[in-house]
Amino acid sequence: MQSLFIPHSLFFFLLLLFHSFFNFSQSNIAEQSQSDNSLILGLTHSRSILPTPKPAFDSTNIKPAELQEIIMEPLREVRDGYLISLNLGTPPQIIPVFMDTGSDLTWVPCGNLSFECMDCDDYRNNKVMAAFSPSYSSSSFRDSCSTPFCIDIHSSENAFDPCTVSGCSLPTLIKGTCSRPCPSFAYTYGVGVVIGSLTKDTLRVHGIDPNVTREIPKFRFGCVGSTYREPIGIAGFGKGPLSLPSQLGFIQKGFSHCFLAFKFANNPNISSPLVVGDLAISSKDHFQFTPMLKCPAYPYSYYIGLEAIRVGNSSATEVPLSLREFDALGNGGMLIDSGTTYTHLPEPLYSQFLTVIQSVVPYPRANNVEARTGFDLCYVIPCPNSTLTDNIDALLPTITFHFLNNVSLVLPQGNHFYAMGAPSNSSVVKCLLFQRMDSGDSDGPAGVFGSFQQQNVEVVYDLDKERIGFQTVDCASAAASQGLHKT
Repeated sequence: MQSLFIPHSLFFFLLLLFHSFFNFSQSNIAEQSQSDNSLILGLTHSRSILPTPKPAFDSTNIKPAELQEIIMEPLREVRDGYLISLNLGTPPQIIPVFMDTGSDLTWVPCGNLSFECMDCDDYRNNKVMAAFSPSYSSSSFRDSCSTPFCIDIHSSENAFDPCTVSGCSLPTLIKGTCSRPCPSFAYTYGVGVVIGSLTKDTLRVHGIDPNVTREIPKFRFGCVGSTYREPIGIAGFGKGPLSLPSQLGFIQKGFSHCFLAFKFANNPNISSPLVVGDLAISSKDHFQFTPMLKCPAYPYSYYIGLEAIRVGNSSATEVPLSLREFDALGNGGMLIDSGTTYTHLPEPLYSQFLTVIQSVVPYPRANNVEARTGFDLCYVIPCPNSTLTDNIDALLPTITFHFLNNVSLVLPQGNHFYAMGAPSNSSVVKCLLFQRMDSGDSDGPAGVFGSFQQQNVEVVYDLDKERIGFQTVDCASAAASQGLHKT
């Protein structure tokens, strides 16, 4: 998900949300400790369709002192993304939130009774998350208006601005003695908006030994009471100072994830591997690395350059320069975003891509399913054995992304077409899960590399060398090797 500035058309709406926003109690917490080395966190998802990979790490080669710095939490897959559980407060409260490489702020819903989500029918009908109650935490309180975190969340060019909004006097501004709380903020995600207060509390993370817990005091996050189309909190993994890796001290190192496939969605017994720190980028020389592009408009987001797309054995389709370059306003490039489900391509590339697929797929179209789902290409695929559908993807063409630095990523089977239902009459309907960029999206990235196309691919964010690596693996087996299976 990409954070955007608030348009004027939302001003009145935001005033209404501010009017309904709640206040919560404040208390003191201990001093923040320094974090080191690595974290291994967890995300949940997929089934094995590729050769068994090497384990992401071998704990027998890690010194005992370093082992204490490795932290493991599960990343659990749900329909729209991958959830990481945040252990916040004293006593701890467990709050599942989306892992999002396309934004920086970490925020949680606040107030079990007072949290309000507008236009969130799925949230009301099927509540999949918990809300944080700061009044129940002895270590929770509002952040000060004078901290760099408060200045950053308000995108202020003047450090005095947040404290001025808080009502600080000029003498206290000059002397830096005003301790008023950071003003409430608004943060946007495309069509979504959240309003909250910048809060600090203790974050706890677990090690490889589940009995070992490390505390991160004064972890900053948004305590959100009102949202529009954002029912579940977010753990921001962008490059900004508010992101989770930044606050844990790993933004100069890196992280990696290995998303399980959709088959494991909502399965509580298996989690996707998410590694933060040295272990994420060590021993990855065999990966293919493409450079991170520096976007002047969105410096905290991760961009890569796409050069071509190949469908099956057909000739590669060249893509516009905008997918690997930025214009004078900072628009362009391909955003790699775990918070966007499907890969988005701009026109006319998207239509050309569909044309090539139609020329090589011999099966009849499922027009009724296309109309119902909104996906552009759905096919009726033969399925003689109605109980075994795993080999059907072999009947469909492969799709290869060619990124800068001669990186060729062949999407694993199951990362392009997806079954829209159970087999029936010896066939199954599968739809292409790509989408076109909105015609109104002239600002921002030219394309987005979504999480569905990243399944069964270990993706390494090497922030020190400013590059992103890819290696196709069986993420389910990798999860099992790291103890992320429950039996």
